[in-house]
Amino acid sequence: MWRSLVPTRRCISTSTSKPLILGWFDHVKPAPKDPIIGVTEAFLADPSPNKINLGVGAYRDDEGKPVVLQCVRDAESKITGSEFLESISAAVSSRFVEESVELIYGKNSDVMKERRFAGLQALSGTGACRLFAEFQRHFHHDVPIFLPDPTWSNHHNIWRDAQVPVRTYRYYHHDSKGLNFGAFMDDIKNAPEGSFFLLHPCAHNPTGIDPTDEQWREISNQLMVKHHFPFFDMAYQGFASGDLEKDAKAIRIFLEDGHIVGCAQSFAKNMGLYGHRVGCLSVLAKDQKQAMIVRSQLQRLARAMYSSPPIHGVLLVSTILSDPLLKAEWIEELKVMVDRIRSMRASLFDHLEKLSSPLNWDHIVKQVGMFCYSGLNCEQIDQLARDFHIYMTKNGRMSMAGVTTGNVSYLAAAMHQVSCH
Repeated sequence: MWRSLVPTRRCISTSTSKPLILGWFDHVKPAPKDPIIGVTEAFLADPSPNKINLGVGAYRDDEGKPVVLQCVRDAESKITGSEFLESISAAVSSRFVEESVELIYGKNSDVMKERRFAGLQALSGTGACRLFAEFQRHFHHDVPIFLPDPTWSNHHNIWRDAQVPVRTYRYYHHDSKGLNFGAFMDDIKNAPEGSFFLLHPCAHNPTGIDPTDEQWREISNQLMVKHHFPFFDMAYQGFASGDLEKDAKAIRIFLEDGHIVGCAQSFAKNMGLYGHRVGCLSVLAKDQKQAMIVRSQLQRLARAMYSSPPIHGVLLVSTILSDPLLKAEWIEELKVMVDRIRSMRASLFDHLEKLSSPLNWDHIVKQVGMFCYSGLNCEQIDQLARDFHIYMTKNGRMSMAGVTTGNVSYLAAAMHQVSCH
């Protein structure tokens, strides 16, 4: 009688259950290595004392070491402990957005006066781009975005993973090692009306080639004619010229022409805050009411993606931007960084000239920003790594922050060796 109350156990075959448990991810294959991360891994694995990493995307000093700006140290001393106060996080984020958009659109611009912007703190420039890509997918899901060829490799990953159709427009002219402006304009004209176009407003990554102000005006006009939406990735404001206002000129031209634009901002490079992931996404609207609606949708998307962003780095940036003395200190330090990059460009060019290279290296000093698009091919880049322990991405992009007074002569000799023999 009691035995009949004991539940009968079902026998489950071990051989049939294990594959269901252990086989969930058997079909997953290794992802291809990110080209920039791959360069760093190869560099770190090389025991040579002469090795040079030209793949690094963050600023380094003349000894090849990361830099903590003095303005950041000073801001740190002012905020110690305050980041733990949860009650201030929303206010800090709101103030940060306000100060960030002023940098790009102008404090006295109509955009600011009319409150026609929807802004949100994001996880650096990458997160800002990803948030906008998700916004685009939700409200213009079948509209393509045109990326420059070439562009930062992660742009393709961001919009592809957001399931947005990705196209490219011609940007770089391989023979002249300059801007392929005619092809650029043709691709704007031939793109389907109402497309999205991603633009680098300054210090183009990876080429270091920026349109002139007059070319920007023509680009703006043609985009307006075709009713395209311009989205700017502002990762290097100040790094092209050392002047924050000058580096925002392209965006200001578009505002003057009446465009509705979007912009991803990052403070990773120009404040040396790469590990803090401080960024801002702003999207303009026709009026304040529409801006509030757009912001509500961005907040909804961000809530599902990362909920609340970190506060410490934003406190640092906001403290610097809101304090006139700290902001002036930052601008001076930014100029120092830019001047060092320029001096390394000039020094590398001079060393190549002294080696009587038959090649034209003018593009090294004509390009601007952190990166130099060297013009070296894959075979030459492989030889630099194999024979000289010099590492850069396969497209020939060199980070000028990795060039120092101590290694520039060695670098020039190696470049001369692989390109002229």
